[in-house]
Amino acid sequence: MPKVQTNGGGAGGRRGRGAHVATSLAEINVVPLVDVMLVLLIIFMVTAPMLQQGLEVNLPQTRKANPVNAEPVYVTVPADFGTRRVVLLGKEEIRVDILSERVRQAMLTRSDKSVYVRADAAATMQDFMTVTDMLNQAGVEKIGVLSQPAQRR
Repeated sequence: MPKVQTNGGGAGGRRGRGAHVATSLAEINVVPLVDVMLVLLIIFMVTAPMLQQGLEVNLPQTRKANPVNAEPVYVTVPADFGTRRVVLLGKEEIRVDILSERVRQAMLTRSDKSVYVRADAAATMQDFMTVTDMLNQAGVEKIGVLSQPAQRR
C-alpha cells in the first residue's frame, strides 16, 4: 500500500505540493544476480578441462613402421539367397547355417574383427539381416556394407 507523506505544515516544506505519495521499490536489483552468474561462469571454466576423458600415452617411436597387410573378409549375398540359402565367404560357397562357425574360424588369427558384406541388389533386406545376424553370432565387431557408385546417364 502506498504511503502518504505530508510536508511538515507550511513554510519549511516544499511549496505548492501538499501531500505526496511514495511508492515502494518494486525493481529487482541485478547486481547480486550478475555476481552469482560470474561466480558460476568461473566455476564452469575451471571444472570444464577436468571433465575431459582420456589417458595420455607416450607411444614408442620407430624409424619405419610396417603397414598392416590384413586382407579383408568378404561375404557375398547372392540374388538367389532366399531359395538356395548359400553365401560366398571369399570365393567359397557355404551354407548360411554354418556361416557363423566358418567366420569365427577365419577371425581367430585376425586382430581386425571386421567383415565386408556385398549384397546383390535383388537380395531382400531380410536376407541381408539374416547374414548380418550370423556374423554377429560369430563375434564380428564391425560389419561394412559395400556398394557401387551410381552410374551417370
